[in-house]
Amino acid sequence: MLEVLRSFLAIVVVFGIVIFVHELGHFLAAKAVGVYAPRFSIGFGPRLWSRKWGETEYIIAALPLGGYVRMASKEDESMALIEGGGEHPAPGAVDADDDALKPRWYDPDAMAPFGPRPVPENRWFESKSLPARLMIMIAGVTMNMILGFVVLAGLTLSSGEPVILTRVVGVVHELAGAPELSREIVPGDTIVAVNGAPVESWNDVRAQIDTGRGDAVTITTQRGMPVSIPIGDGRGNEARGVTREQLAYAIQPYFAPVIDEVLPGSPAAHAGLAGGDSVVTANGEAVTSWAQLVSIIEGSPGRALTLTVARGGGEKTVTVTPDSMPQPNPITGRNEMVGKIGAQARAASERKPVSLGTAISVGWEQTWGIAGAVVGYVQQLFTGQISISKLNGPVAIGRASVTAAKQGLDSVLYLIAILSVNLAVFNLLPIPILDGGQIAVNLVEAVKGGSLSTRTREYLLRFGLAAIALLFVIVLYNDIASLVRSLLGL
Repeated sequence: MLEVLRSFLAIVVVFGIVIFVHELGHFLAAKAVGVYAPRFSIGFGPRLWSRKWGETEYIIAALPLGGYVRMASKEDESMALIEGGGEHPAPGAVDADDDALKPRWYDPDAMAPFGPRPVPENRWFESKSLPARLMIMIAGVTMNMILGFVVLAGLTLSSGEPVILTRVVGVVHELAGAPELSREIVPGDTIVAVNGAPVESWNDVRAQIDTGRGDAVTITTQRGMPVSIPIGDGRGNEARGVTREQLAYAIQPYFAPVIDEVLPGSPAAHAGLAGGDSVVTANGEAVTSWAQLVSIIEGSPGRALTLTVARGGGEKTVTVTPDSMPQPNPITGRNEMVGKIGAQARAASERKPVSLGTAISVGWEQTWGIAGAVVGYVQQLFTGQISISKLNGPVAIGRASVTAAKQGLDSVLYLIAILSVNLAVFNLLPIPILDGGQIAVNLVEAVKGGSLSTRTREYLLRFGLAAIALLFVIVLYNDIASLVRSLLGL
């Protein structure tokens, strides 16, 4: 019972915080510019709980799949379809004694829907300037990005920076602008210095590559012969030299091919892989390092791989089909489709304290990195490079929430950050009823010099509802299918 309760609370907390912060952004922005907001709801459908403070009713509703801030609008009837009913004035003095006609939280001096006073036109959403309306609509997305950034920066500050305790090279990719790299440095070498500075971890190696000055990076291995890599414009065969980013990507540390963690609902989980598994072969090829395994997996997007893993003193053969995912390649500068199975390496590492400035910098980079990955994923969906069968929904998020809760508070917070940034990007899609769609409508009306007709708005609203309903059905089907496969061990 305690496990079930903890799982339920994890789902409620993860969903609730992300939705609450988004809607709070809209609400605070609306109040700041004087728009009347009679309802602030987390969830849709019947009320489970509500209280009225000031001129706003705060609601927790039965379907926790979103939320809304009800704002006074001249388009009251169309918005009432999805946001808790219209804002008609409540019965006045004539029938004030008839309790059946009174709304909840009735106040004879209040504005609709709590009292008989109509909402004045200057409190309507449409009465505000275009910049004010855009600020209201973008505020939810902004709050979600801020939440993601604050959580990620906070986790970095509290947990410290992971330090990879190895200097052994695991893989070296060929660089056309620096062919000597793969000739002079090979897997198994130990890096002892970069740019003449001794290194004690892979973090030191990366720091020297990233922050070094001059037109070359000098790497010294245990064999004692320094290798000088020219730093140029990184145009491959067109010029001599590479960028620091390309060099940092081309040389990777050694990790044993041992799985530390498998993401729930991932191809690795479906295949039956688990933490502690040591990968012995992939498609018959002997695997000696994690980098080699990653290279094989990334080179097989959507194609089945046969892995042999050592487990519990024996060996087990599994078949896993990597998801096809977009990923920028620092060497070529292009987005490429690579395979991912959702497994993490078991690496020797420790954490060291970081300054507030470093935590802010890491949080900022991680936040925009997640946002960029989501944008790339959406682009691949619309171009057909990624199947809609890869979309996950509330069930998958719920399972991830439960798994995160079992792993500890840091995992829950990290999941909240990822979902918050995902929600921000998704809400900017130009679909009516989403923030991006509403922004597009307001910009069109500004260019047009007048409002769209009521019929056009209704059609847009119906299209938006249909699109969201279809998306919900798709992701729910994917969730259920994934859950069934997991339960059956398929």
